[in-house]
Amino acid sequence: FAFSQAKVELGLKGGLNLANISSDVDATYNSRTGYHLGAYGLIKVASIGIQPELLFSAQGTEYSFASISNDYSQELKYFLVPVMVKFYLPLGINLHAGPQFGVLTSAKLDDGTTTEDIKSELKNSDVSAAFGAGWDMPFGLSLAARYVLGLNDISEGDGDAKNRVFQVSVGFRLFKVGK
Repeated sequence: FAFSQAKVELGLKGGLNLANISSDVDATYNSRTGYHLGAYGLIKVASIGIQPELLFSAQGTEYSFASISNDYSQELKYFLVPVMVKFYLPLGINLHAGPQFGVLTSAKLDDGTTTEDIKSELKNSDVSAAFGAGWDMPFGLSLAARYVLGLNDISEGDGDAKNRVFQVSVGFRLFKVGK
C-alpha cells in the first residue's frame, strides 16, 4: 500500500554558495562566493523523502595574515553527492539532513598576481554533514537553504582545515511519477 503512495521525481538544481574554511592556522578568513549546479532525484512516501543529488560546486575561502599585507583567494571545486532525508510539513515545506561526499577536482590559490595549483596540498575527498530547510512547490519549482559542515580535515599539511558552506538553491522538476 505504501509503495502505491510513492512519488518519484528527477530534476535540476543550482544556486549560490557562501563558502569558507575553518582552520587552526592563524589568519583572517572571509567567505568566498561560489555556485553549485547539478541534478537530483527524490523518492517520497507519505511525509518522508530521500533525495540523492549529484552536484558540481565551487567553494573555497579568502584569507589574509596579519604579518603579510597580501590577500589570498582559494578556489576549490568539488563533485558532491549529498544524500538528504527530507521530513515534510504541510504545503511542501521540508526539513532535510544527511551526509555529503565530495571529490576534489581542482584547487587554485590566487595571491593577486599569480595563480598556483594547490591540489596536491589537499585531500582528494571530503565528508560533510548537511542540514537545512526547503519548500517544494506544487508546480515543480523548489527553494532550499542548506548549511554544509565539513567533518574531515581536507589539508595534507600540518594545519587542520574543514569546509563550511551555506547554500541557497532553486530546483526545477523535469518529471514526476506518482502522487
